[in-house]
Amino acid sequence: MKIRKMFRFENAHIVRGCTTRRCSKSLHGHSYKVELIFASSGLDRGQMVYDFGLTKGMIKEYIDAFDHAITLWSGDDPQYLRDMKKWSERWVEIPVNPSAEQYARLLFVLIDRVLKQTEMVNAEHGVTLERVVVHETETGYAEAQREDAYSSALGPIDLSEVTFSERVKEEWRNPQMFEKLLAGERFVNPDTV
Repeated sequence: MKIRKMFRFENAHIVRGCTTRRCSKSLHGHSYKVELIFASSGLDRGQMVYDFGLTKGMIKEYIDAFDHAITLWSGDDPQYLRDMKKWSERWVEIPVNPSAEQYARLLFVLIDRVLKQTEMVNAEHGVTLERVVVHETETGYAEAQREDAYSSALGPIDLSEVTFSERVKEEWRNPQMFEKLLAGERFVNPDTV
């Protein structure tokens, strides 16, 4: 069985190397919609695949990290990166060009890792992330499934190469949650939310 949860965020970026001049040469923004599709072979005690309320914790905080922020590609010009970080409190630096396709892959890898390191406490049955759909505009989206997210042909996404600005981390309920995720720490879902 599958469920879908949608999130939204406003974000600015430049997609270097793309064909469209406005996208590759000018900082611009989008109103993103992110769909997460979860799957499970069974239902929990509430007869749900995964309680939507549980997605409002760490998963929502990671997606919200991109809201009203600039997403920077670590491979961009060093002076541009320094200037953007100097003049913006909220930024995320990622190891891939911030296209809708790479957002979908990055979010898949990030949320998949959260799920793998989370101890379920309500008799959930092997909940997995099946796909991530990132709507960059009303008419265009990119979709990543497991084979896309971890594809060697598309290039690896190493979460240790992602950097969230100090301001973004300060806004999280647990400012060290990303470091804990990278360290492989286990998380326990709350009994109630």
